[in-house]
Amino acid sequence: MEITELTPAERRVRDAFPRGVAVDFRTGVEAEDDPETGEGWGPERTVRAELLRALLVGDLREDGQVSALRILGARITGTLNVRYAIAECAVLLAGCHFEQAPNLYGSQLRQLNLSNSVLPGLIAATVRIDGVLRLTDCRISGPVRLGGAKIAQALFFDRARIGVNADGTPAPNDEAVLQLNHVAVGDDLWWPGLVVHGEVRLGGAAVTGQIQLDDAELHHPGATALQAENLTVGSDVHGMRIRVQGRVDLRGARIPGQLNLAYAHLSNPGGVALRVSGATIGELWLREAAPIEGGITLRRAKFDLIHADPAVWPHRAWLDGLTYTALLPHLPAERRLPLLEREEEGYVPYAYEQLTAAYRRIGDDDAARTVLLAKQRRHRATLPAYARLWGHLQDVTVGYGFRPVRAAAWLFSLLLAGSLVYALHHPSPLKADEAPPFSPFVYTLDLLLPIVDFGQERAYNPQGWYQWLSYFLIATGWLLATTIAAGITRSVSRQ
Repeated sequence: MEITELTPAERRVRDAFPRGVAVDFRTGVEAEDDPETGEGWGPERTVRAELLRALLVGDLREDGQVSALRILGARITGTLNVRYAIAECAVLLAGCHFEQAPNLYGSQLRQLNLSNSVLPGLIAATVRIDGVLRLTDCRISGPVRLGGAKIAQALFFDRARIGVNADGTPAPNDEAVLQLNHVAVGDDLWWPGLVVHGEVRLGGAAVTGQIQLDDAELHHPGATALQAENLTVGSDVHGMRIRVQGRVDLRGARIPGQLNLAYAHLSNPGGVALRVSGATIGELWLREAAPIEGGITLRRAKFDLIHADPAVWPHRAWLDGLTYTALLPHLPAERRLPLLEREEEGYVPYAYEQLTAAYRRIGDDDAARTVLLAKQRRHRATLPAYARLWGHLQDVTVGYGFRPVRAAAWLFSLLLAGSLVYALHHPSPLKADEAPPFSPFVYTLDLLLPIVDFGQERAYNPQGWYQWLSYFLIATGWLLATTIAAGITRSVSRQ
């Protein structure tokens, strides 16, 4: 186009550009300035994208002035195509209505601000921005392609709506609507209040600062809503009150600070709602979050702290290899154990050992023993019948060595019962002239305790069912002694 073939509105833009002056086409009437209605704006606030491209790639700078393209409240017709271009100025196109998706592929800009604009999409993969990229309050119905972009400072998507039509319904898209895979952000990723209908991709992204997702809404039911595999963050990921329909995939992520999902609502019925396998994260916060709808995968993940009430965890979980240092809030072991029993792979010894170690770090040895007892009971279900029978006996008698007081109770009960029976019916002596005086208490104790010999058992010979009672007491004594010895050995080895 010839630079002279301009409308009055376009001449205002051309004349203001060399001096960096803002051109404001807004009327001050909120209903008239809503960019959703921009399709009906007349020529008095319409600018062709060809002019904008000519200004960005041309050289209209004036001596002593800093040029900038700053337009508010305009309708941009045609395609703003500056792919591979280098623009030595800041770009502000706020509150504008774009008829076509801007194409910034591979371009280099000082700064880009499209706040409060309406766009059918944005093509900006591998773009390089020396300052801030701001898409605050934008409404974008089609895909936003920013894969491989390098943004020196922050990236703002706060309160933006992506993949949504003007009437609020999801827009049909055949690809991920927000593509930020392998993007590099030199400061924060600022997304509070963001609403996305479709998949968000952050795979391989590197964010020097934090990711802010408070009050965001990600909707992609039955599929992946947030794909952030191998994401690297400098500090925290905040997603307080976030609502997600679909899977959140953080496999292999590196987050040294918090992954804060307090008050969050994660839902993917029939699938995995949260996948954090292989990730290394400082703290996982699920405080006051709604119960997760769907499965959760934490295999081989590493945390310093997990803050979650047991009611948050779903009925399906994958926990093998999960490592953590501490759990909050501090709760009895009985409240934590049901999650381990929901392991989809069945009995996983490592999960019980991790929970035991967490309780021992805070000095709660009783809770640690409860977990180890639950581990033995879960393991028992995997054994053959004869081993399960022996396991039941150890459980009932001494609780696999973790409840040794039970053995004392059993021995004391059998001692009382035997003493009473043999007090009522003395067994006959083998040799009347050599037998010591009969003592029902000592005789029963001699039967119950293996190895120890008080001389009563060898001197007397019960008859009938009293003899069978003595056999029972001898066998029971051996079993109790064996299980007690096993429990003591296990206790000593743990120390």
